[in-house]
Amino acid sequence: MKNILHIAALGLALTANSALASEVRTGMADLAINDARSDRPLEGYIWYPTEESAPATQQHANAVWQGIRAIKDAEPQAGKHPFVVLSHGMYGNARNQNWLADALAQEGFVVAAVHHPGTSSWMRDPDQARQMWDRPDDVSRVIDHALADPEMRALIDPDRIYMAGHSLGGMTAVALAGGRFDAPKVAGFCAAQPAAMVCGLMDLWQIAKTPEDAEAMQADLSDPRIKGFAVFDLGATQTFSTASLNAITRPLLVIGAPKGQSDVDLDVESRALRAAVPAQFVTYMEPENLSHFDFLGICKPGGFAILKAEEPEDAFICEGGGDQRRADQAVVIKAVLAAFD
Repeated sequence: MKNILHIAALGLALTANSALASEVRTGMADLAINDARSDRPLEGYIWYPTEESAPATQQHANAVWQGIRAIKDAEPQAGKHPFVVLSHGMYGNARNQNWLADALAQEGFVVAAVHHPGTSSWMRDPDQARQMWDRPDDVSRVIDHALADPEMRALIDPDRIYMAGHSLGGMTAVALAGGRFDAPKVAGFCAAQPAAMVCGLMDLWQIAKTPEDAEAMQADLSDPRIKGFAVFDLGATQTFSTASLNAITRPLLVIGAPKGQSDVDLDVESRALRAAVPAQFVTYMEPENLSHFDFLGICKPGGFAILKAEEPEDAFICEGGGDQRRADQAVVIKAVLAAFD
């Protein structure tokens, strides 16, 4: 009997150890895109599933932001994985949606994000921002790199490539889905509604103010390799031609944020996008407690007070940025997983 119990106990221990060893966790590495665009280097991060048992450490945390826990430079889980590229908002950065990347990695996705030159936290350059057509190209360059680099190519399923963008990154997503910039439409809209957020943005960065820039903006910036999109409280829906939005035939998950804190008008942004894209290709959500900045990271308990003291104009990004934001992000994660299944 003792031998039988010993064998049974040993079997249970081996099963438990095997389960522990195969637990999927988040690995993370720095990402640099070295290609022909030497004028626009791209840097960011890649998150991916790993079965390593090494201790995870806090990544991208500071006095304000909680960050995530990941294993730096871990060995990736073998096999082909779906691939998601994230695009941050105006003056955001590649860390902004690390909470989503973390959740996706633990579900078997490889996720990449880069700092968009000109419109990121540490690279605010009006002339680069003016060249807004480069933002969708940044995403395409990340995909090019992922499918060309031997190490990344071994991990990526080329038939399961997706993209998600927040705010200005949402505009980037729509362009990649087939939305075409419409300079005359923008001019007419801004003449009628000069106070609209998108009109201020066009003037701030002098977007499409010359014939050459307008031609570059109105080009086809879509990427057919991307099979589906998640669009988070986007801005600039009114910059796209209605015909091009009507012609989108790839799935879009569009999430609007109805709670205050930003200048995004849902009626001319997320709701207008939902109305323009054929119904069979769009899934629309407006979680009642979701705000525009809930797509950023989780704020530490003292984060709001720190921003209030040091950057008072930015303190609002941490309002409701703790438990409520965590709950809102859980809803978003569930919706994205369903959309990219």
